[in-house]
Amino acid sequence: MTRALELARRGVALAHPNPMVGAVLVKHGVIVGEGFHKYADRDHAEIVALQQAGSKAWGATLYVSLEPCCTTGRTAPCTTALISAKIRQVYGAMQDPNPAVSGKGYEALDRAGIAVQVGLLESEAKKINEDFAKWITTGLPFVTLKAAMTLDGQIAVRATETTPLTGEAARAEAQRIRHRADALLTGIGTVLADDPLLTDRSGEPRGRKLLRVVLDSKLRLPLKSQLVLSGKGDVLVYTNEPLDSPRAKALATVGVEVVSLPKNGERVDLVAAIKDLGQRQIVNLLIEGGAEINGTALAADVVDKVALFYAPKFIGNDGVPMARATWKRLTHLATLSNLTVESHQPDILVEGYFHDVYRNHRKNRKR
Repeated sequence: MTRALELARRGVALAHPNPMVGAVLVKHGVIVGEGFHKYADRDHAEIVALQQAGSKAWGATLYVSLEPCCTTGRTAPCTTALISAKIRQVYGAMQDPNPAVSGKGYEALDRAGIAVQVGLLESEAKKINEDFAKWITTGLPFVTLKAAMTLDGQIAVRATETTPLTGEAARAEAQRIRHRADALLTGIGTVLADDPLLTDRSGEPRGRKLLRVVLDSKLRLPLKSQLVLSGKGDVLVYTNEPLDSPRAKALATVGVEVVSLPKNGERVDLVAAIKDLGQRQIVNLLIEGGAEINGTALAADVVDKVALFYAPKFIGNDGVPMARATWKRLTHLATLSNLTVESHQPDILVEGYFHDVYRNHRKNRKR
């Protein structure tokens, strides 16, 4: 199963909007076939493993990181293929959070006389597909808020300029976090201050481009910004301005998609933007913004996970805080769960969760 989970992780940025799945076929203590899922290749991990094993699959044991599908979509059901191949036993790490599949795939195998055991390395498997679990049960992307700050919680000396904080190791890890995302969202303030590219520079393969999203209520995005100049159908701007405005037309002319959304105060409604991204099959959304966007996201309770890099530095009270939002509005969010701390010398990364994304899955199973 450890090998199946390793294979599943190879599907990062390649499997969405499907889940990441790894499968290993074992016969007489020897691996005879293995595979992982890439959306572009259609075949699910189990099918790839069966094809590799060929006739050796007969009577083999399958270790799979996610419940085999029992529905017909882009491909035929994996359960049918496993039954036809006379698989003897199946070890599954977890149930599929997809309500259309959850429990039914294992039941189909059991009815066919295949021995099924579920729960091997379940917690590790759930972490791999936490974003898919959120999206498939709610229609909303799994949202991670990432920020780099000093030990006293400041992200910059001044709002109008970039303040380098973290070292090379932390920046490399930040790119790995970015690589896992389907879309990256920021605010126009960050774009005007930093003129960032917001690209995936991990060097790892992607199945689809990283969608770069800007909340820009008044359409101030410069036509000469790096974001616009580097865009090739992968830049999306949410605004409050009408789509027939001269600015919206100018951005559309250079390939930027502009979408008008309702206001929330004087800003673009972040919740409406996230709903729209879910409808676009954005499974994993990364927020990399300034104090305003961070505060808005936290206060709106849309953040599932935080990834906070702390540099061993101090700026003081005159700096820019990580989030501009009153603690009164954040009291129900103030405690993170499943906290982890990693060293990326000289910096540290703190990750934690606000929401249990498998909560909806458990409710669906009870029904």
